Amino acid sequence: MKKKLYFGHPINVYGTDLQRALLARIAERFPDWEIENPDQPHHDEGYRRRKEATGRPMDYYTQEVLPGCGGGVFLTFRDGMFGAGVFAEAVAIHGQGGPVWEIDAEGRVSALLLDGRRALSVDETRSRIRLPGGGGLKPY
Repeated sequence: MKKKLYFGHPINVYGTDLQRALLARIAERFPDWEIENPDQPHHDEGYRRRKEATGRPMDYYTQEVLPGCGGGVFLTFRDGMFGAGVFAEAVAIHGQGGPVWEIDAEGRVSALLLDGRRALSVDETRSRIRLPGGGGLKPY
């Protein structure tokens, strides 16, 4: 049975050609791993469930999804910064002893050195992914 490799990426990449290209690159680069993509309906349901129950929706990933993953690949924004949630996911995987890598929009994969200076705040992350007023997603 293959180990699971979590693909952490901003939600404004979900369902895009970029996501499809990066998933293909990750599969090519890590053929011995099964990719766990958070852009799936059952993850949307888990996120909503945690949000309603606790007000902490990211706990769904850090407490329910990531413990079943043996490593992770995490997408930066184009300037090399990580969204708050994506960085928290990388820290969680690393904290449980799993290897972590970063991937950029061109599909280049490298070892991820967890440097908090590359992590955006929640508000900074929202400003990069959401249109003003929360009315939708910005293009990546």
